[in-house]
Amino acid sequence: MRTVEFKMERPGLCKEGDVLEITEGKLPTSYYYTLGKAYAMSANFLASERLTSKEGTVVGIKETQRGYYVEVEFDE
Repeated sequence: MRTVEFKMERPGLCKEGDVLEITEGKLPTSYYYTLGKAYAMSANFLASERLTSKEGTVVGIKETQRGYYVEVEFDE
């Protein structure tokens, strides 16, 4: 299992236990992922760190001073 953290701008877009698809985006030297229908965005990943799964399960949502973060678990 692999867990990835996504930044969510507002609460209530998803909940623990949701199985959501991800969409991969490509930058010149890295990749990023969008969770669901633009619920949250990942950090940038190097080519060697790319995800192979196309969907994951939300295992946690936390609120910090910097915003909301969604932890998603992938079968990798």
